[in-house]
Amino acid sequence: MLKDGGFQLVRSYERKGDRVRYYSVERGDWEEIPAALVDWDATKKAEADAQKAEAALVSKVHTQEEATKIETVLDVDASLMVAPGVFLPGGEGMFAVEGKFVTPIPQVGSEVKKDRANTIKRILSPIPIVPTKQNVEILGSKAKLRFNAQNLEFYLREAPPDENVPSSIERNHRQGVSGPEVELIRAKVKGNKRLLESVRSLFGENVGNEKNTVSIQQWEVARTVYRYTLSEPLTPGEYALAEILPDGMNMFVWDFGIDGGTEVKK
Repeated sequence: MLKDGGFQLVRSYERKGDRVRYYSVERGDWEEIPAALVDWDATKKAEADAQKAEAALVSKVHTQEEATKIETVLDVDASLMVAPGVFLPGGEGMFAVEGKFVTPIPQVGSEVKKDRANTIKRILSPIPIVPTKQNVEILGSKAKLRFNAQNLEFYLREAPPDENVPSSIERNHRQGVSGPEVELIRAKVKGNKRLLESVRSLFGENVGNEKNTVSIQQWEVARTVYRYTLSEPLTPGEYALAEILPDGMNMFVWDFGIDGGTEVKK
């Protein structure tokens, strides 16, 4: 919140001396302004109100989930009802449920590319210690799979665990995590590619990453089957569901796009 009555919609911010560095949701990039322009009391109040609203939404979703809990089955290979008269197909994979339609989402490979602008900055900088920057990208400006509705849900079914090769679910359970860790990422389209994540490293160590994630809730509905519900409507754009492994993002992701729909005004 600014002293002139305006505001900046940000995903995160940090104060450094007389400057404030923030990630602009509107422009999808890091920016800076003088700290003197910020109404800090109003900003703290807005943050507290946002946290209360998010907690209320999570509580509402949980209540609805408990009230309309779907029928579960013990056998992961048996059909699972995801809506009245609608069943999840057999086999492992990620599925999108849109009303009475169930669509398998194929995986696509992403790749790591060095950020050209950051490389030039390192070459031209008088200070030799400049972090390197690498981008996780998907080739192509748009996903082939498109959805129009805003009432999407997702289901992930993993293969039954192998006694000799632990699944990601088993690995996460050992680390105190309930099930696989999955993130929904809004991709940034740059030319003929979709940027998922930017990773900064210094002397071979990861010093930070940037990605635009959308909040989702995870529900365990059967053995090795997980349901993901949205905490907010999806605006038109490009998205990817990515499994987060102990050593970073799985380079094979499930990509899709949202066409039409209603923009969320903030």
